[in-house]
Amino acid sequence: MGKQKIILAINAGSSSVKVSVYKSDDLTQAPIQLAEIQLSGLTAPPATLDYKRGSESILDGEEVKEVESQQQAFDKILDKLTQDKDLPEVSDRNSITHACHRVVHGGDALGPHVIDSKTYHHLEELMDLAPLHNAGALAIVEACQKALPKASNIAFYDSMFHQTMDEATRTYPIDPKIAKKNGLRKYGFHGISYAFITRSVAEFLGKDPSDTSIIALHLGSGASACAIRNGQSVDTSMGLTPLAGLPGATRSGSIDPSLIFHFTHDAGKLSPSSSKEMHISTAEEILNKKSGWKALTGTTDFGKISSSDAPECKLAFDIFVDRILGFIGSYYVKLEGRVDALIFAGGIGEKGASLRAAITQKCKCLGFDLDEEMNGKPIKDVVQDIGKGSSKHRILVCQTDEQFEMARSCSRETDVSS
Repeated sequence: MGKQKIILAINAGSSSVKVSVYKSDDLTQAPIQLAEIQLSGLTAPPATLDYKRGSESILDGEEVKEVESQQQAFDKILDKLTQDKDLPEVSDRNSITHACHRVVHGGDALGPHVIDSKTYHHLEELMDLAPLHNAGALAIVEACQKALPKASNIAFYDSMFHQTMDEATRTYPIDPKIAKKNGLRKYGFHGISYAFITRSVAEFLGKDPSDTSIIALHLGSGASACAIRNGQSVDTSMGLTPLAGLPGATRSGSIDPSLIFHFTHDAGKLSPSSSKEMHISTAEEILNKKSGWKALTGTTDFGKISSSDAPECKLAFDIFVDRILGFIGSYYVKLEGRVDALIFAGGIGEKGASLRAAITQKCKCLGFDLDEEMNGKPIKDVVQDIGKGSSKHRILVCQTDEQFEMARSCSRETDVSS
């Protein structure tokens, strides 16, 4: 039995901050979740607060005033946690020992790092590669260092899972000297999720992760696909940034790069969303924030899109299916047909029975045979089988949990580099 750790697993987006609280007493045991709290709507006031302690819902969409930034949101979250008399483990801020931060872009980092001045400077340098994605995390890191001076801050990178891709997969056919100087290569993202999926699916199948090969789909407002051979990423749909690959709620996904210059003559100019710290081009703004199924349908709610008969919604649904199928086919070949399972994860992957049906219908030729009755049932388990018993390859849904994956690695000190 080691010293008790109280771990905050933090996921900071542009418009929300989500924090899960875990307790860890033993290196050999999984951490226990104590609470989960999320402050949303920072960019579209009024902000709202959701708070669960254990399985009990304490707050559900409570309006919060005078909260406009990630730092203010984090302070509000800390106040709520430390003032909860029914959460004695977090009686004051000094009881928090670790803060884990989901950082989208980690460059060439191979694993999580304790955030010291050197790590922080490295993350600042990566801002040019990921201005839309790393800014929120850096703001929270800074807030944490001020609010929790005794806690260890640890960065977990979405890109680190994909460092096992080979050179041919990760290299773009451009001038290699310029590419090396500027770090221009495929990195891939959603890696914390894929690490959780790989481990959980391997456990479900009764295999070691190093003997598990899957095609995993993380489908949410940001969506990606990943080919995993023997527990390691061999290819993924996202690239230098999360923009590449599948379309999303507001992202275009992969398009002809020259399209943007025909779309607008201001592609290379700075967007009005830019700031002194964050330089965003008009092209990045359009393709990341003003495209995807919101541009096609007017909504970011894929549940509404998938249940609608409107022609624009049907088109958006069909485009998503088409792009996903392209990656499944490519990865099936890349894995030489040695695939244990096709995995659906992420909010849409977990809830979108009609999407899963549309995709697997087209994948029957590869040996993925869906059980329609099982596909229609609520997803209650961490990993749930929705394929027929006679299916050549398994079809599974995984309720991925990036917060837990970070807390788990944090509780096992050997997984974190200083």
